[in-house]
Amino acid sequence: MLSSLRGKADSPLRSERSCVLARHGMVCASVPEAAGAGAAILSRGGNAVDAALAAAAMLAVVEPMQNGIGGDTFALLWSEPEQKLVGLNGSGRSPAHASADELRRRGHEAVPSHGILSVTVPGAVHSWETLSKRHGRLPLAECIEPAIRAARDGFFVTELVSHYWDLLVRAGALRNEAARATFAPRGRAPAAGERFRNPLLASTLEAIARSGARAFYEGPVADAIIATSRAERGWLAAEDLATHASTFVEPIEGSYRGTTVAELPPNGQGLTALLALEILACLDPAPAGSALEWHRRIEATKLAFAERDAFIADPEHSRVPVAELLDPAFAEARARRIGERALESVTSGLSGGDTTYLCTADAEGNLVSFIQSLFGPFGSGIGCGETGVILQNRGSGFRLDVSHPNAIAPRKRPLHTIIPAMLLRDGRPWMAFGIMGGDSQPQSHLAFVSNLVDHGLNPQEALDRARFRWHGGLRVSVETPQAPVVEGGTLADALRARGHEVEGPPAVFVDLFGGGQAIAREADGLLVGASDRRKDGCAMGVWK
Repeated sequence: MLSSLRGKADSPLRSERSCVLARHGMVCASVPEAAGAGAAILSRGGNAVDAALAAAAMLAVVEPMQNGIGGDTFALLWSEPEQKLVGLNGSGRSPAHASADELRRRGHEAVPSHGILSVTVPGAVHSWETLSKRHGRLPLAECIEPAIRAARDGFFVTELVSHYWDLLVRAGALRNEAARATFAPRGRAPAAGERFRNPLLASTLEAIARSGARAFYEGPVADAIIATSRAERGWLAAEDLATHASTFVEPIEGSYRGTTVAELPPNGQGLTALLALEILACLDPAPAGSALEWHRRIEATKLAFAERDAFIADPEHSRVPVAELLDPAFAEARARRIGERALESVTSGLSGGDTTYLCTADAEGNLVSFIQSLFGPFGSGIGCGETGVILQNRGSGFRLDVSHPNAIAPRKRPLHTIIPAMLLRDGRPWMAFGIMGGDSQPQSHLAFVSNLVDHGLNPQEALDRARFRWHGGLRVSVETPQAPVVEGGTLADALRARGHEVEGPPAVFVDLFGGGQAIAREADGLLVGASDRRKDGCAMGVWK
């Protein structure tokens, strides 16, 4: 039976949205047009992978400041025919000429956060084709046709997309003329409800539909990307694009009070979420709505991030001690550091952004957790000629310290923030979920899973409940600083009494606390969809 607090108006855990229920398929995305594209593909006989690709392609059109074909993807899926979890790392690598010494020579003390020197090879298009060929049912061209139509004929810009788009254009996130001509052709962002067309992107997507991923990594589109890099004094070369490949990887797993949590391995930061959950699981559940609950979640986050920042890097270049970090004894030792007061600083205990998320399910039992990103707002801010493509800034995830595992080097993947996730019970998939938002993602995974397991919330309630974002040191932002806590007084005052430096949400609505989607498959086959109140999106079921 589906748990629900909708009928309890006085419950602080109640959501203002109900879960969406269906049996023959479900798509959850941050913009309704993307959910609709995926649901339409399911209705035409596609499976959950096809639906995910349709929704992802649509999001690349209708939510362009968050994601696009100039960015990366990660996917975690339950393959019902194979009866196993499958992971795909669709992140790109640094150019062959990337160099810490050259960055220093140009006067940089860190990898730039934007501009051409922050660019890595875009992995999204290759990952679409890779997933389609191995796990899809319909041709990729059919899956991305709705996105092509939306780009060519136009789409109506949703409220929060328009809000963020406007903030970013006015802040100067579009950093060259090609980017401004494509995404602010009238010198401004489109207003909510305004029709926006991107014919250049439509042409590029049409080329991909005709010729596959090769049309992006070779030929006119690749030529435009390389020409842009040269004009901006970047490092990308034709060989960097032509040799790119996605990688199938083995998911990693942790446990939270008997529920299995699956994430992708490094170079993603899913390990951070697993470690935070295993640390929190060493402590008894705190009462819902207590300052103690918030305090422990924040402290578990701090401890996990210390290990992330010390070790997570490209495993093809550096050894990442995954097994040691997920050893229960290590989690227990770290949990003993959590006391009544906030830790001012945390170092490793082991010796030695802007994104969009979607999930899909089909009637056959396949379940897909999929995340796609440009990283920063409009990525690098660099558009590429007449392609409609804007390049990501994932290279800013590298470090300049050549002794660090995550130091910038040729053809290397940086630490990546995007992390699709899945929950399993007794070896069977229970729920696909993800919550975008750069460094907030492991923190939000921690809160979401704890809300489900410790308090029995349904997916919508678990997503909508107020969240925190730890910034480093003692600084933490909370969505509801004035909310009452069971100990008495307000949340902000109670956390400050424990030593936290508490900030409220920003005055202008920004993506500080991210936004998520989730689909649960119950034992009787019922699909339960949830879409975060912090986004424009929805859960869309398929009923035959």
